[in-house]
Amino acid sequence: MNNDITAATQQVKEWLEKFNKVIERGDFNQAVEMFADDCYWRDLVSFTWNIKTLEGKNDIKLMLEATVPNIQPRQWSIEGEASSSNGIIESWFTFETEVARGKGHIRLKNHQCWTLFTSMTELKGQVEKTGATRPLGVEHGAAKHRQTWSVTKNQEEAELGYSQQPYCVIIGGGQGGIVLGARLKSLAVPTIIVDKYQRPGDAWRKRYQSLCLHDPVWYDHLPYLPFPDHWPVFTPKDKMGDWLECYTKIMELNYWSSTECTSAYFEPATKEWVITVNRDGETVVLRPKQLVLATGMSGKPNIPQFPGAELFQGEQHHSSMHPGAEPYRGKKCVVVGSNNSAHDICAALWENDADVTMIQRSSTHVTKSEAVMKFLLGDLYSESAVAAGITTDLADLIFASIPYKILPSFQIPVFAEIAKQDADFYQALEKAGFLLNFGEDGSGLFMIYLRRGSGYYIDVGASQLIIDGKVKLKSGTNIAQIKQHSVVLTDGTELSADLIVYATGYQSMNSWAAELISQEVADKVGPCWGLGSDTAKDPGPWEGELRNMWKPTLQEALWFHGGNLHQSRHYSKFLALQIKARWEGIATPVYG
Repeated sequence: MNNDITAATQQVKEWLEKFNKVIERGDFNQAVEMFADDCYWRDLVSFTWNIKTLEGKNDIKLMLEATVPNIQPRQWSIEGEASSSNGIIESWFTFETEVARGKGHIRLKNHQCWTLFTSMTELKGQVEKTGATRPLGVEHGAAKHRQTWSVTKNQEEAELGYSQQPYCVIIGGGQGGIVLGARLKSLAVPTIIVDKYQRPGDAWRKRYQSLCLHDPVWYDHLPYLPFPDHWPVFTPKDKMGDWLECYTKIMELNYWSSTECTSAYFEPATKEWVITVNRDGETVVLRPKQLVLATGMSGKPNIPQFPGAELFQGEQHHSSMHPGAEPYRGKKCVVVGSNNSAHDICAALWENDADVTMIQRSSTHVTKSEAVMKFLLGDLYSESAVAAGITTDLADLIFASIPYKILPSFQIPVFAEIAKQDADFYQALEKAGFLLNFGEDGSGLFMIYLRRGSGYYIDVGASQLIIDGKVKLKSGTNIAQIKQHSVVLTDGTELSADLIVYATGYQSMNSWAAELISQEVADKVGPCWGLGSDTAKDPGPWEGELRNMWKPTLQEALWFHGGNLHQSRHYSKFLALQIKARWEGIATPVYG
């Protein structure tokens, strides 16, 4: 065995053993002296019953003082061998608390802890019915009047929401609601998923025809049921819709399609929600203890109001309602916006022989898909990563182990290399008039996504159309006025138009809370998403985690769940564990 690895492993073992003893006797002053001055501890539920990052020794000490007496952490044990590179020693470890088991990651620098990551893996005595604990499915032998699987399943579906109330209701049956429903099903938490569309997956099927995932398949697996090995690298929207529908059936989820929530309010006296839904024409009142809004990472469509819009004689709609390019062959089309949807729609319109102009109001970050695969995801989410033994769950934990505060320092050199490799591409885009940025600090795609959830395009071909002038571009301008058959821009240009597409993004997720519950609750909860980085569209103060996502909010028993497929898969586990603990009556004192 390599002597460096042996020494690194020994150093981690000694740190964990000492830390275990120090916090066991409640000596938190000595505990924090084991951390570097610039230290971080990111916890997913295990210590804080929250998703929380502690930054600096004082934050860590306060957390330990508040949580250790209750959770009683113990049995810190290294998992596998440590690694050492550039003066940093890294290792995985396991640990336990009074009610749970966990997995963590540590980075040591000069024998002190630089970053610590702790995550809950399971609640003791409440393990998922998978693998060795899977159900038999049938009782062998003979018994009078016993029910078959289908009869039992149909009975449960008929009773839940009527004679039996669910413990949790998830509003939104897209990818987020479905994977959270699967997690809760595996944990035996009675749950109903409510969605307005006719079939699971319709949220994908009903988008514009050219839509496909810009993330590769290894990044997008669903829990319990990964995509098969023949699945394409980039999934088309209808294929994704069909997969979600199949997944819903295979996982035996209680999925109420053609169901729209009309109102919801929380009764403090009974500690339950009163949710009125219209289920295919029938009014049903649900009374769950927990309510999850799983409406994606975004809220209601953000549709700008331009003078004269009511006079326009052509068609105008938000990108979320865009039916596809086919009806607009030969038409003059204006697309307002310059992020993923805008580029996809412009490219599809051009492919269908439309005359299309993109209105780029402000600068946009662009990363080529090949660069995303090579530089950003390749080490964790790729065929080579799988061959190296990096499972999807392990890749998720590796990524989660990096505190958001220092993530830019990991990303800046990567995007500097991308900018260098694709310099000719970026130069050509700028020559075409496209306004580019790499984020305010040069940290690129991931940080822009985390900070604001918009402002970027993963290039799968539309950028070359702009470079070649096939998709026309008007940048640094906006619509000043809309006439019957044209739009007038703030720079004085007038463009003939038969179609205007507003690819202008979405409001915060809490806009759905305002509509379904009340503006008072939405204001109490505050914005969803963003880190508080004090950059464009992500105002401070610094949060250190995504605001209000997958964790307790200031409205009791209200949760938000969303994000891309990677986030929906990874964080659904920790949201499900928080809900399961409450279902089982386990004390969950939330820190922070």
